[in-house]
Amino acid sequence: MNTGVKITAYAAALAATFGAAYGVGTGVGPFEEPKKAEHGEHAAAPAKSPAADGHAGHEAGADAAPAAELPGGLQVSDGGYTLALDTPAPAVGKSVLKFSIKDATGRKVTAFTTEHGKELHFIVASRDLTTFRHLHPVKAADGTWTTPVDLPAAGGYKAFADFKPAAKGAKGITLGADLSVPGAYAPEAMPAVAPTANVDGYQVRLGGTLDPGKAGELKLTVTKAGRPVTDLEPYLGAYGHLVALRDGDLAYLHVHPNEGGPGPDVSFTATAPSAGTYRLFLDFQHEGKVRTAAFTVTAGAAKATAPAPEATAPAAGDATDDAGEHTHG
Repeated sequence: MNTGVKITAYAAALAATFGAAYGVGTGVGPFEEPKKAEHGEHAAAPAKSPAADGHAGHEAGADAAPAAELPGGLQVSDGGYTLALDTPAPAVGKSVLKFSIKDATGRKVTAFTTEHGKELHFIVASRDLTTFRHLHPVKAADGTWTTPVDLPAAGGYKAFADFKPAAKGAKGITLGADLSVPGAYAPEAMPAVAPTANVDGYQVRLGGTLDPGKAGELKLTVTKAGRPVTDLEPYLGAYGHLVALRDGDLAYLHVHPNEGGPGPDVSFTATAPSAGTYRLFLDFQHEGKVRTAAFTVTAGAAKATAPAPEATAPAAGDATDDAGEHTHG
């Protein structure tokens, strides 16, 4: 079996149904990191996918096998659109990110379809999945998006743009691009799998399972001081907003709730693209403030997972700063 076939078969084994066909994002910017002997291969870039060259689904040669759809957020370009970062190497602490979505001609896209209250959803997460930022960038007339961000430590991060172009017949797209914060890289340890998460005086319990290749219900129940919270407030047009990221390559799943009331239960239908470890980030709003509850979950048998980085330490709590940045980590 030639190298192209091996790569294609590997992509097919990992992928299922997160969205349209995706490949691998491009790493940018240097940062210092410990030797691999100490920290495994957490910061290593994933193997190049055929989709990264614009050849998703085929390889040269008569013996090539077709590639299955790849999960969302793994490639910087898809469907003729590209996530272009103007600031791929922000500093530790508070800084400003600028980016744009470019079409196949290289022009900045200015027209998007509003979904869940926003033209574009923008997420930044650390490679060790202990820092999570749900940002609300502002678009200029020329198609440049700008947002403040506070990144607590040096190392590798990934930015995700989730959007639907306004062009006729356009479908929703999630693109991903790497951010590199210069400095000494010391990954945190990932929190253990647990059914509950505590944040800012609230307890959120997770029910249901995340299954590879199979749609299932995830139910999250919000309580405060032991009492059900029955007056959750709409956030981005829903009573909850869920993002799931796969450990290792940060494959992205973005879902919204099933129909229901304002709490205490918020349910989602989700499908994991493969067996493995995932981090779930639930945004919910109550008493005028958005909070994030984070969970570590396992989908399927561990032996079926792709090579993943060394397990990594619990993130700190979340906050919302004056600039409107919703944070976890």
